[in-house]
Order: sequence, then C-alpha cells, then structure tokens
Amino acid sequence: MYNFEFVKPATVDEAVAALQAEDAQPLSGGQTLIPTMKQRLNAPSTLVSLIGIDSLKGVSEAGGVLTIGAGTTHATVAAEAGAYPALAALAGGIGDPAVRNRGTIGGSLANNDPAACYPAAALGSGATVVTNTREIAIDDYFQGMFTTALEEGEIITAVKFPIPEKANYQKFEQPASRFALVGVFVAKTADGVRVAVTGASEEGVFRWTEAEAALSANFAPGAIEGLSASADGLIGDLHGTPAYRASLIKTLTKRAVTAA
Repeated sequence: MYNFEFVKPATVDEAVAALQAEDAQPLSGGQTLIPTMKQRLNAPSTLVSLIGIDSLKGVSEAGGVLTIGAGTTHATVAAEAGAYPALAALAGGIGDPAVRNRGTIGGSLANNDPAACYPAAALGSGATVVTNTREIAIDDYFQGMFTTALEEGEIITAVKFPIPEKANYQKFEQPASRFALVGVFVAKTADGVRVAVTGASEEGVFRWTEAEAALSANFAPGAIEGLSASADGLIGDLHGTPAYRASLIKTLTKRAVTAA
C-alpha cells in the first residue's frame, strides 16, 4: 500500500466537497477498490469514505416501490428487503458473509463489474438510480464494462426498485469468487417481462429482448424453447466458451421463470 489521505464525511454535501480534491475517489464497501489499490492498479490520493453517512443507509417500501440507500450492505438488503423476495434472495447469495457485511448496493452499481449480481437485479427490475444531483433510469445508466452514466464527483444516494408481480434470479456461480459465470434476473410486471443477464457479456449486463417478448406473451418456460441467445460478444475464458455461456443464459432464464 502507499500513503493517501482519508476523509470520512458525515453528510452527502461534505462528501461531494471532499471529492473535489485531485485524484479523490469515493469508498463505500471497498470490496473492489481496496484490492485494486493493494495491487497498485489504482492509486487515489484521497479516499472519501461514505460509510459514515447515515442518510445513505436503510430499506423502505412505499407505493409498490422498494427504496434502498446506496450505503446499505448486502446483508441488510437480504434481511430487510422482504417486500421484494427475489432481490433479498439475490443479496443473500452475493460473495461470503464478510463480503455481504461490507459490500454495498451503491458501491456495486457504481463499479458495474461485468459479473456482479446487483446490475442484473436493477436492470431486470427497471430500477431508478438516485444520485446527489438527479435520477437516472436504469436503461440509461449502464454504459459498458465498469462504465456508467455517473459523472465525476457524482454519488449514488439510493436505488428505487418497482416491486414486480413475479421475479427470480438464477446464478451459475464461479465457485471460488462466487461471482456469476452467468446470472439471469427475470421480472414480470403489468407492463411485460424484463430479462437481464450478467456475467456473460464483454460489455457487461444486458437485456435479452427476444426472451422478454416471448415471455410477455406467455410467462412459461416453454415460451423460449425455440430461442437461442447469441454467443456474439460473450466472454470466453478458462471457465467457459461464449457458446457455453449462451447456453447457460437460456437454461437459467427457464429456471428463473419456473421459480418465479
């Protein structure tokens, strides 16, 4: 490790001000940032910790929308998001207890790891990302691997999840990291079905629109029997070929529909 300044503000305004420093970066759960700093892949001059900001924590439900503060840990989401069982179950399956008690939903969505679980939940739910300056529709938020619509110094303060009629998340995990080799989140609402896929694409999380159309017409596993997810642009590595991941997308989508 190397020398850096550490700031722990108590309010969002204080955090935004602290982030104006040169090479300053926000620190939430630190599950990605700290390891990259240890490996010298990231070298911020100032870390602005968000964990002391109480207004960024908590889970609440009103009017069919579940609102989760950006600083809420995975473990808290798993325990308190009972109004949205599929989301609570997803949070309970992230990493291990150490990760779940430190990692935060805001940190996960800001980092946008291509194999993370929360991006699939957010995209599949049609969520809204709330920041200190605006609200961003989830379809406009993800912009590629580790890339989002967040601007310099902008902080996620909460995420709003419309609670669907039915939903389920299925993950084929890499056993060492417990990241998704492929993960599929399916949500059925009065407006139709959304199918979000994580872990599979070189561009990060995406929607399988062909499956959405078929499942909106008939919400049953057999509705996508004749479909095949394209292997173009999917990840190929020692864990699986693009064709293998494409096959997993279809299999996990059918399992999610069955479970939902």
